[in-house]
Amino acid sequence: MDAVRRALTDERADTVAQISALARDLDGIIEAAALVATDDEHDPEGTTIAYERAHTAALLSSAEARLGDLDRALARHEAGDYGRCESCGGPIAPERLAARPSAATCIACASKPRP
Repeated sequence: MDAVRRALTDERADTVAQISALARDLDGIIEAAALVATDDEHDPEGTTIAYERAHTAALLSSAEARLGDLDRALARHEAGDYGRCESCGGPIAPERLAARPSAATCIACASKPRP
C-alpha cells in the first residue's frame, strides 16, 4: 500500500473511532438528561446540558463531514485523480496535502470567495 493511501486509510480509521466515541457521548448526554429533572439552565455549577448536547452534536457532525471528505479523497486516489484540484485541474501543493490529506482544491481555488 502506498504512503498516500495508508495516510488516508489511517486518518479514516481514526475518524471512524472518533465518530463512534462522540455518538456514545451524545447518547449518554441525552440519556442522562432524560433521567433527571434538573433545571440546567440555571445551574451555577457549570455548563448546561443543552450546551453539552449541542457541542457534542457539532463535533459529531464535523467528524462525519471529515469522514466524507476522506472517502472522496480515497476515491480520487483510486481513480488516479488524487492531488489534482477539482476546480481548476491544476496540482495541489504537496504541503497542502501533507497538512490536509483530504484536500480537493488547490490553495488558490480554496481561497476564492464562494458565491
